Amino acid sequence: MKLFKVAALLLLTAASSQAMAEKVVVLGIQQAVLASEAAKQFDAKLKAEFSDEQALLVDLEKQAKAAKDKFEANRDLASPEQLKQLRSQFQKVFAEYQRRGKELQQKNMQRQQVFLGEMKPKLDIILKELIKTEGYDVILAKSATLYAKPEVDITPKVVELLNQQ
Repeated sequence: MKLFKVAALLLLTAASSQAMAEKVVVLGIQQAVLASEAAKQFDAKLKAEFSDEQALLVDLEKQAKAAKDKFEANRDLASPEQLKQLRSQFQKVFAEYQRRGKELQQKNMQRQQVFLGEMKPKLDIILKELIKTEGYDVILAKSATLYAKPEVDITPKVVELLNQQ
């Protein structure tokens, strides 16, 4: 019974502190960062930087498909030794395709993490300024809310301020 009273007291305290928060807004942090001009420029730069590797990956994919098609077409006609060689060719090309694809994906993710790390201080400055000028009591992550009126979503405002920097 004592545990129930403590839980009820904690619930009432949490509810009363939420009731005291007058200006509650939501922010889609990732949405704001990715919608910024800096993110669009970064994306274009990344695509240009990795274009050669992407072209090689597309070529390897075509080679793997051709090797698989050749294996499938000759399955009933070729000798076991020829089938073994065709299967080996396909597996070799496919393994190279997977390895290069994974490498490219890792490089891309690393670069994105660096970009997000560079954007975090800018976002922090903007949020501190908004809290100060707008008097926000609570900023909730948009992804953690079940419902929020569009008027309390500050994501577009944050995107605009990111673009001004």
